[in-house]
Amino acid sequence: MSEESDSKVEAMDLLCQLEDILESDALIDELGFIHPSQFPLLKEESDISCNLSYEAHQSEDGVVSPVEPSKQDNIYFWNRDHKLGISTHVLLPLYRAAKQAFFITFKQYRMCDNQSGKVGICLPSSSCDHLESTLLRHSKSLLLLSCDFMTAWNCRKLIVSKKQQLSMFLDELLLSGLVLSYSPKSEQAWTHRRWVIKSISANCSNFKEILGKESELVEKIAERSKMNYRAWNHRCWLVSYMTIDQVLCELRKSRSWSALHVADNCCFNYRRRLLLRIMEGQSCLEDTVSCGHNVNIVQALKDELDWNETLIKRYVGREALWLHRRFLSTCWINNFVPDSGDESYHSKEAIGLYHDFGTFLQNELCLLHSCSTFVDDDFVDVQAQAAHSACYILWLKVQVPKSLVNQLQEKIRDADLKTLLNKSCPERSSLFNYFMN
Repeated sequence: MSEESDSKVEAMDLLCQLEDILESDALIDELGFIHPSQFPLLKEESDISCNLSYEAHQSEDGVVSPVEPSKQDNIYFWNRDHKLGISTHVLLPLYRAAKQAFFITFKQYRMCDNQSGKVGICLPSSSCDHLESTLLRHSKSLLLLSCDFMTAWNCRKLIVSKKQQLSMFLDELLLSGLVLSYSPKSEQAWTHRRWVIKSISANCSNFKEILGKESELVEKIAERSKMNYRAWNHRCWLVSYMTIDQVLCELRKSRSWSALHVADNCCFNYRRRLLLRIMEGQSCLEDTVSCGHNVNIVQALKDELDWNETLIKRYVGREALWLHRRFLSTCWINNFVPDSGDESYHSKEAIGLYHDFGTFLQNELCLLHSCSTFVDDDFVDVQAQAAHSACYILWLKVQVPKSLVNQLQEKIRDADLKTLLNKSCPERSSLFNYFMN
């Protein structure tokens, strides 16, 4: 029994140490769990770094600055340069202590809140304030040890909502960012960030800057965590809060990252969301050609098509690039191709876009030719490239308006598409022949 009580006391002491570290360094932005055998090496590296810093602060005449090497004798926690490491040896007792402390304080807080709401009972506000501060302290530790503990997240929402202080909302962004540093796919952490952003969107003077940093955070996390749907879904959600100028800026900035991750469909889905945001509300051709801003939409789509074609030719057989091209083609057809029954069909602008569509079709068939040329029949990526291009052209045949089907059919006959399709994917020849008729 004595050993059990001693272990509980030790766990509570560890929890106090952890919470003191978190309070003393509010800018901790990365968390990791370290095997006990790695602590001596970290301590040695820290001592070397401290000695170098100590020597750098000595003046030329030999006067020593007050900065001296720090001694880190702690064998359970490591904290330096806003990075925090916790020994895996103490994770379980720490979690139990944090959970116990959180629920005890939470129960006291609910009782205090209920009592203060009763008629004739007046409790000192300092009592509830102290419990709220303690709850935030314990819930932070608990969430760092168990990031999907929903009760702790909801408790923080409750307290921060009552206070309505911008600094507290920003602290929540720091906390969820710290959780994401070691658990980048935590659904609760991403949901909490969206709640914070939605809460401050109307009353934050530097909201535009926060959105920019949020987008950069997703990109940084996506670099470490491949195919992170939750992170990219969060970035797509941010687009609804962006101005058109921000959207255009994001479209430019995300291009270089996407070009280096052509197998990750998530980054192209983000670009599709940006393009849709630009085209929002543009439901007919007359609106599209009526103002200067919408001319940028046409140019943005043209630039995206050209860039996509460059990537397709550079990175052979990447399905994500062909899926992105289908989206771009759909946008072009739905937004900029006039229908013969439309009253604006014979306008000067409509006729110009109509001819542009003819050029577009010719360009797609040229792309098919270049992607169906076999250099090595045994090269899997080349075969995949030919199959993707063939399927794309057949898909395009279904998408064009009826008024333009004859034009496309004529171009297909001139290009001898049937022979190209059968050559690129002989095993699908019967399927291709069915769609060609």
